[in-house]
Amino acid sequence: MKSLQRILAVFLKEVRQLRRDRLTFGMIVGIPVIQLMMFGYAINMDVRHIPAGVADMSSTAASREAVMNMAQTQVIDIVAQAADAQQLELLMRQGEISVGIYVPSDYERRRQQPGRAAIQLMVDGTDTVVQGAVAQMVQSGRTSPYNDQQPVTEMRIYYNPERRSPVNTVPGLIGVILTMTMIMFTAVAIVRERERGNLELLITTPVRSSELMLAKVLPYVVIGLIQVTLVLLLGNLVFDVPLRGTLLDVYTVSLLFIVANLALGLVISTLVQTQFQAMQLTFFILLPSILLSGFMFPFDGMPRPAQIIAEALPMTHFMRLIRGVILRGATLPELSAELFVLVGFILAAMTLAILRFNKRLD
Repeated sequence: MKSLQRILAVFLKEVRQLRRDRLTFGMIVGIPVIQLMMFGYAINMDVRHIPAGVADMSSTAASREAVMNMAQTQVIDIVAQAADAQQLELLMRQGEISVGIYVPSDYERRRQQPGRAAIQLMVDGTDTVVQGAVAQMVQSGRTSPYNDQQPVTEMRIYYNPERRSPVNTVPGLIGVILTMTMIMFTAVAIVRERERGNLELLITTPVRSSELMLAKVLPYVVIGLIQVTLVLLLGNLVFDVPLRGTLLDVYTVSLLFIVANLALGLVISTLVQTQFQAMQLTFFILLPSILLSGFMFPFDGMPRPAQIIAEALPMTHFMRLIRGVILRGATLPELSAELFVLVGFILAAMTLAILRFNKRLD
């Protein structure tokens, strides 16, 4: 009986502790709710609304009808018009479209020749889910309401013609690894100083808040670049992942993403009181980053509310940048919009962290 009383006393003490720890209580409720909402609502395996561009060299009523029939499947959305196949390839390399529809000038003659392709679909192979959705659209025969009038469609896979999953996965893993390690390392480092009382020593020094922040993140910048190098080496040697862009562009993009995650980690360190809370909040951010950034599921297939949340995550923009550079050979000027977003996130997060950080003990 006394044993049960002691157990009950400790139990009640832990419950009171959890009630006082609002962040932990929020994680207990928030993590299952967010997982349920993302898997049940935001994560859509039935891919729709893939951005597509059209280069209709025939410009006939029949060719326009064929393109319209493709759009009516809702698997693709026509978002761009191109002058020729080369412009479609440029739009795809820049990440503006994932599918290019090329209709040759002799479309009408090709339709009369059984077995000859009348339309070519240029598909971005850096996302295997997109490949499967487009292939299913073609095979289902939904490109025309009349099967006997359906033009023969040829698919051409760009950047990953072998359709190997590691080609798509390995560049994205750079973002996952850096998100997890950089945010956690930085957030825990600041909180650990507070828990050990080392901030008392810093109070007596002339070090400014901005200088302290910079000194804290610099070692982890080096660690992050080492991790990027390891993933690139292993990806190439073990999985034969190509590098179509330049190493300088890869490291430039990675450096920006590392700094963005470190800045986010600093913001977290100003919000939490313990290392355990820092790790909790890190995983709270990591989960949406993995599921909504386009790493596992196509971004364009998600509902609009999920896309808005994803746009606020630095990993979403890094995923577009790293796959664009490594797999499509895109240059940084071609991906400048995503670069500006990352730079803006860094400035906003660092400013917020410096304003919230206080060298005084609470």
